[in-house]
Amino acid sequence: MSTAQGEFPGRWRPNSELATPLFEQLRKHILTLVDDGRLAVGAKLPPVRGLAGALGVAPHTVARAYRELEEAGVLATAGRAGTTVAPRGRREEELSTAAAVFAEAAASRGCSLDEAKALLMAAYARRDHPGAGRS
Repeated sequence: MSTAQGEFPGRWRPNSELATPLFEQLRKHILTLVDDGRLAVGAKLPPVRGLAGALGVAPHTVARAYRELEEAGVLATAGRAGTTVAPRGRREEELSTAAAVFAEAAASRGCSLDEAKALLMAAYARRDHPGAGRS
């Protein structure tokens, strides 16, 4: 599968020496490619086994990354027809709804926009670095 900068996954490989699980590294990599447009809507991703072989990881690693991205509305899987980058509408609609719920909850508790942003940034930091900042 081609991206704007060559074949996917190209030279990118997950790093087994990082604390971040391999499936999460792959999930984030695909998400970055989708977000910056290198993987366009409708782009077909390699089959799970093929990508696992290319990356030197177990098939369940790729399957989990694909599954989580599908649940997030980033990818769409159509059985034997393969996995493709999903249209942005559904994902943006779901995230807009979640943002509205968070904004209402924060505002109703007297939280300023700056405080709400700080809470969101802290949540992202915890997601990116599980266990960081916890006692």
